[in-house]
Amino acid sequence: MKLCRFQNSASEVCVGQILDESTIADLSASGIESITEILEDSDLISRLETMPVSSTLPMDEVVILTPVEKQEVWAAGVTYLRSKKARMEESDFSANAYDQVYDAPRPEIFFKSLPEKVMGPDECIGIRADSQWNVPEPELVLVTNSKKELVGVSIGNDMSSRDIEGENLLYLPQAKVYDKSCAIGPWVVVGSHEEEIRQWTIGVEITRQDEVVFTGETSIDNIKRNFCDLVDYLGRSQSFPYGAMLLTGTGVVPGDDFTLAEKDVVSICISGIGTLQNTVTVL
Repeated sequence: MKLCRFQNSASEVCVGQILDESTIADLSASGIESITEILEDSDLISRLETMPVSSTLPMDEVVILTPVEKQEVWAAGVTYLRSKKARMEESDFSANAYDQVYDAPRPEIFFKSLPEKVMGPDECIGIRADSQWNVPEPELVLVTNSKKELVGVSIGNDMSSRDIEGENLLYLPQAKVYDKSCAIGPWVVVGSHEEEIRQWTIGVEITRQDEVVFTGETSIDNIKRNFCDLVDYLGRSQSFPYGAMLLTGTGVVPGDDFTLAEKDVVSICISGIGTLQNTVTVL
């Protein structure tokens, strides 16, 4: 099941369920005011299955928004072998640290974005003006509720300035956390378990002036760490009153000779979820 936030023709923000490729059920008509509210329900699947559909809308008459409401957004790093190698290639100084964290019991987890700064589908994502090496990082997003339960998944783009991070690993917050550096969407999928999700693929395509300049794909199953372990470490000594979103690392990394440019279009597809598309702007 796919839950989304959307803006209708009256500019009202509503909650919906994707029924098919062209139709949305307006759950706001049934009294649902937020995705967060649904994710807190201990029997959310049954609730959605039995909820009467009193209003539907054509997909092309609404604007799909990011599903992030008040959730903090965090990210895990070096969870794929390809990501480990890419981080080590950025800098000899950082190589040892990234090599160690890949095999360590405790994962790398860092704060990524305030909810109000997260970009949604078809919104612009940013690259820093003071960076010369910028890449998208396509990632599976784990969605948790306030009880720190894994309740859904989405698609994320963890934009990164690789030259800044490569200069010194202590610069990671500057390389990762800035305006428009995170996009999540187009919706949250609920009801799928880790065993099923690991059968999905994640891919990215980057076009420049209608020409494909990079494409790559990997399996979600290549994520080394168990989803619940990642959620467990995220929640240690932490409280999330509205839940949280955790990006799980990337297994698709463009080569060292590639950097994003103004007006590039980044499309990230996860087979069991859909596609998140954004256009690049220089900040």
